[in-house]
Amino acid sequence: MSELRCERVKGGSGAEDWRQVHNEIIPTHLLSPQDVRERAGRHHLEVAYLGDAVVGCSTVRPPTAERPDTATVIARILPPYRRRGYGGELYARGVAVAREAGAVTLETAVPASNDDGLRFALGHGFTEVERYLLDGDTIPWIDLRLG
Repeated sequence: MSELRCERVKGGSGAEDWRQVHNEIIPTHLLSPQDVRERAGRHHLEVAYLGDAVVGCSTVRPPTAERPDTATVIARILPPYRRRGYGGELYARGVAVAREAGAVTLETAVPASNDDGLRFALGHGFTEVERYLLDGDTIPWIDLRLG
């Protein structure tokens, strides 16, 4: 049995833990508590813990009317906890959520500056489909698709 404990974000401390991980890993796109509340209403957000320590967070953007068979799965692990299998475990949980929501195609998004995240995505079979800059960002994002 895994020692990782994952909790869905529905508000409270989980939302703040999720935001802190996101903002540490993606410092060019900082989110406010309001941003996280809004995202938690649209997406499936989870925080991963090892005991009381925050290890990472995930986002699953479920299929939409515009893209009924596609979900985006993003797993973020803080640097001190990488290369221990936690990213794979968090990613697998996200894939299960996406599949339960009807996703056939999986995508992910990684800032170009996140070498570990890009290596993880490529190692799990994703291929790059697009690079772009979000308004106000200075580091490109990479969209990847599985298969």
